[in-house]
Amino acid sequence: MTIARVYLVAGELSGDILGAGLMRELKARHPGVAFRGIGGPRMIDEGIDSRFPLETLSVMGLVEVLKHLPGLVQVRRTLRRDALEWRPDIVIGIDAPDFNLGLERQLREAGLTTAHYVSPSVWAWRQGRVKGIARAVDAMLTFLPFEAAFYARHRVPVAFVGHPLADELPLVNDRAAARQALGLAASQQPDEAPLLALLPGSRANEIRFLGATFLDAAERLCRERETLRVVIPAATPARRVELTALLEDRAALRERVVLVDGQSREAMVAADAVLLASGTAALEAMLCHRAMVVAYRMAPMTHWLAKRLVKTEWISLPNLIARETLVPELIQDAANPEAIAAELAALLDGAATRHALETRFAAMHAELQRDASRRAVDAVEALVARRALPASVAPDAQEGA
Repeated sequence: MTIARVYLVAGELSGDILGAGLMRELKARHPGVAFRGIGGPRMIDEGIDSRFPLETLSVMGLVEVLKHLPGLVQVRRTLRRDALEWRPDIVIGIDAPDFNLGLERQLREAGLTTAHYVSPSVWAWRQGRVKGIARAVDAMLTFLPFEAAFYARHRVPVAFVGHPLADELPLVNDRAAARQALGLAASQQPDEAPLLALLPGSRANEIRFLGATFLDAAERLCRERETLRVVIPAATPARRVELTALLEDRAALRERVVLVDGQSREAMVAADAVLLASGTAALEAMLCHRAMVVAYRMAPMTHWLAKRLVKTEWISLPNLIARETLVPELIQDAANPEAIAAELAALLDGAATRHALETRFAAMHAELQRDASRRAVDAVEALVARRALPASVAPDAQEGA
């Protein structure tokens, strides 16, 4: 069985990373395979013919999506027509469930095989969505065993594949080498020259809601700590422009800040503590084994709706995976500079707490290493060949949620 054409639709930078790993494994097994859909720089490097820029689907929040709905509907129509004309062996939506599941349902009804890579948090809110998911996909590919158990319980074909980031990131990392790579190496030892990493997000709206707050918190910490330095990875050139503008009126802080392009992993590994927006970045920080504070703000109406819809105790992936509060979560009004600075101060001043978290995160990292891209392609091949999903990617018995 040969796979010749794969249609992939990613919605943001994290999906671009996942898609690139999937593409590499598919190319290794099926030389000459062609890719089409939507991808970012990593997927483009692997050979996808991207029909729209990656940021086309990067809209944050329930209210914000409504504003962009007409344009998103037109993009979906264009992709549907494009996929049906191209006739791929399989269509794989990568995350972006509000967009991709609708597209997958339309294409599956038209006779194409579909899969969705990265489960939406259907186990946390709007569980009734699982019925629509069952109509949209031939299989769901999940990162976590409790997600797979949820789908199996609802009779949706599922493959538990593990998390590609856990495979990609090393179980042992080197803080000093990361500082060297970022040009931050100093004669002092790390505990004598503390470093804080700020990751306010990859979307424009995240910078709008979190950028100034994160910088205000860092400014407070720098006033109290003469040797504290701050590294801020800019996810894209557009985010760098926005962050530079926010730093313009903060002369004292600007002297302590190193703004880098990309290199978020190096920044996290180099840091003693990390402040970040909720999302995949929190998982990445966990897999870099770094203590962190998660803070998140959104449009007031989006927050009002989310409070009534979300039925989970935690929002950050480290806490969800551990099923306990390892990471402070500051949401909406609680995500203010004073509260954020206080939580970060506790980490920066608490070496024992940081080291305990680093040890715990390393153990969680080891549990998530599953060679995910290989297992995902095992499932894709089974779907294309109309075989049962391989036993090696069947869900664990644990249900978790």
